[in-house]
Order: sequence, then C-alpha cells, then structure tokens
Amino acid sequence: MRTLQPILTGELFGEVRRELLSLLKSLGDEEWKRPTAAAKWNVKDVALHILGGDVGNISRRRDAFSLKADLSSHEKLVAFINEINASWVEAGQRVSAPLLIDLLDHVGRQADEYFAGLDPFAMGGPVDWAGTKPMPVWFDVAREYTERWHHQQQIRVAVERPGISSRELYFPVLDTFMRGMPHAFRSVDAREGTMVEIQIVGEAGSSWFVEKVEAGWRLGEQPPSADATLKIDQELAWRVFTKAIDAQTAAREVEMSGDRPLAIQALSLVAVLA
Repeated sequence: MRTLQPILTGELFGEVRRELLSLLKSLGDEEWKRPTAAAKWNVKDVALHILGGDVGNISRRRDAFSLKADLSSHEKLVAFINEINASWVEAGQRVSAPLLIDLLDHVGRQADEYFAGLDPFAMGGPVDWAGTKPMPVWFDVAREYTERWHHQQQIRVAVERPGISSRELYFPVLDTFMRGMPHAFRSVDAREGTMVEIQIVGEAGSSWFVEKVEAGWRLGEQPPSADATLKIDQELAWRVFTKAIDAQTAAREVEMSGDRPLAIQALSLVAVLA
C-alpha cells in the first residue's frame, strides 16, 4: 500500500488530447453516429461535449467569464450543468467532423496549457462529488483530467478501439476517483476503526482503504486485515464510477469478501456530476 500523494495530472492533458485527435481522425462517417454509454449521446455528441468542457473552462477560469445561474444547491448545479451540456451538443450538430477535430485541437491546446500552468498546491473550491470542503487545485485539475479520459474511453468503447489503459494515463483517473470514496460512505454507520478495501485489478490498479473515524470516513493506510473487500477489474471500475453501469449490475461482476453491505457501498461512488 502506497502513501497517498497529490495527483499531479497537469502534464497529462496534452497526451490524452493527442490520443483523442488521432482516434477521431480515424473514424468513418458511420462511426461518428454510434451510440455511447453517455445517455442519449452518440460519438459526435461526446466529442462535442469534450470541446464544450474546454470552451467553458477557458472562458470561466482563464478569462473570468461565466453565465449567470442559480447554483445555491447541488440540485440546481446539476440542473444547470445538464442544461448547458444539452444546449451545447444540440447547437454543435451543425459542425462538421473535420471542423470539430480542428476545434478540439485549437481550443484543447489552450485548455491543456492553462491546467499545466496552475499552482497545484494552492487551495481551490470543492469537488462536488467528493464533498463540500475546499480542495487543493491539484484535485480539481485531476477531476478535469478524469472527465477527458473517461469521455474518450466512452468513444473508444463505442467504436471498438482499444482503451487508454496504460498505468501512466489510467492510474491517475482511478486514484482521483478513490479520493471521493469517504464521501460515498458518509451515511454509513459503523464502529470506529472499520476498514473497507477497494482493490482494482489490472495494470493501472492498486488497493485503497476507507476507514471509519470519529469525524466520519477517510482514506486510510493498509491495515492487518479489512472488514470488507471489494475486488473489481479496472475495465469495469471506470464504468461503475461514471454511471455507465449501475451498482446493482456491477455487484454481479465483482468479488466481495467480509461484510458484504460495506463492500457494496463502495459501488455507490459516482465521480461525475451530470
């Protein structure tokens, strides 16, 4: 068990972007229309969503320009995100595939440079799926990285291309997801010292431990033994934590030992907002 460290992803955005551009350039006309795991979106819609994320981040973060919205509650935030995502994808239907690729390259490089240039150890705002407390900038940047990785993965699955599963590019995604695990256990009542192991199997995998302490739950160090263990393949893990597969279905495809309800609780983690 390694000691938990900050997740520094700023230099990885460019590599994942290049992988995306190479993938999209290889697609035939019909492949752009294939459905994905992203609700009702096809491949082109997901690519438009990735572009929309870059446009929004550059405008809001770098240029201090944002739309007015009531974000006074989690529900209103999610509704706002769903609304702007849907309107962006609808408007993007008039954009050709070659132009979309050009925009992803041009705008994406600006976004990559912006994230790489931030001070990862400054304090930022909360990462909503991991709690309400302010978080270091590195966590917020890592969250943005997971967005780009998992949406590209959705496209790769849809067009039957190999995923990006190298340890260099995938482990930071899993490590970021796991930082939200204490929040996923926040409503679980257990004795102090209870420990749950989440073991992700594969080249990019590792083991993480969530521990019950007086103040709630936290990611802990490896104990002599865990009260419950969830063992999940890395190809299933990202699908579970991004809502591509529901927890009930996933429970039939994982291994569990010890306290089964505790192990199942780990499948409730959702590391996306909308």
